[in-house]
Amino acid sequence: MQSAGRDGTFGRQDKPGRTYYSAAKPIMSEEEVFMASAGQSITIESKSRSRLGLIVTGLVGSSLVALYAVATPFVTPALRKICLPFVPATTAQVENVLNALRARSGTLVDIGSGDGRIVIAAARHGFVASGFELNPWLVWYSRYKAWREGVHRSTSFYISDLWKVSFAQYSNVVIFGVPQMMDKLELKLENELPSTSKVVACRFPFPNWVPEHTTGEGVDTVWVYNAESFQSLRHSGVAKKITGTLQKHIREGRCCDLVNDCQKYMLFS
Repeated sequence: MQSAGRDGTFGRQDKPGRTYYSAAKPIMSEEEVFMASAGQSITIESKSRSRLGLIVTGLVGSSLVALYAVATPFVTPALRKICLPFVPATTAQVENVLNALRARSGTLVDIGSGDGRIVIAAARHGFVASGFELNPWLVWYSRYKAWREGVHRSTSFYISDLWKVSFAQYSNVVIFGVPQMMDKLELKLENELPSTSKVVACRFPFPNWVPEHTTGEGVDTVWVYNAESFQSLRHSGVAKKITGTLQKHIREGRCCDLVNDCQKYMLFS
């Protein structure tokens, strides 16, 4: 039996004369129950929004990092002293290169190989072909494409700066260059290539060399050069320069300079 105490508590009388008291549980009104439920809902909704915000922030950040990683190799060529952007060769350009080299064989190098289409096409025609490219994404794609088309054993692609590579081992050279680099590349190839090599320039010709012939027209034109011809032209130019220098020393009576230059040219020409 229950009985009310003086302090508002309720007691339970188990035995006559003994009553046990306990605190009464407060009864919540409907308004209080509604407010408590609403507070819990707001708390859960806030946590859900916070979690969603973190997920969205993570996705956006990851997307920006991925975009930067992919775009940087394509954008950085424009920031170099000599800008050599990636512009894919047209089907006509590829065909013109192959036609220009149809009587040739052996090793071939594509300087600035891009997505590898020249190298892969050359490998299909029997060349042992290599490509040098600074953009790692394009090199990896070229390797995959060569593997997919079954010519990976006769092709190779390297992530490298063309100015840091020697091309002495190649008998055929293909270059899609820009005017700002052609003078410097002329000197490099003159010094490195064997006299039996052929050089095919696409889009822009070399400024000082005389081509054997050209193939195609417009933007698809290719210029074909014989290494023996441009190397002999260079040697004849050096010979003229030496002759002019020595004659100048003789006219001016500079005997010491004449002797020194004779020794220099004999040693290093």
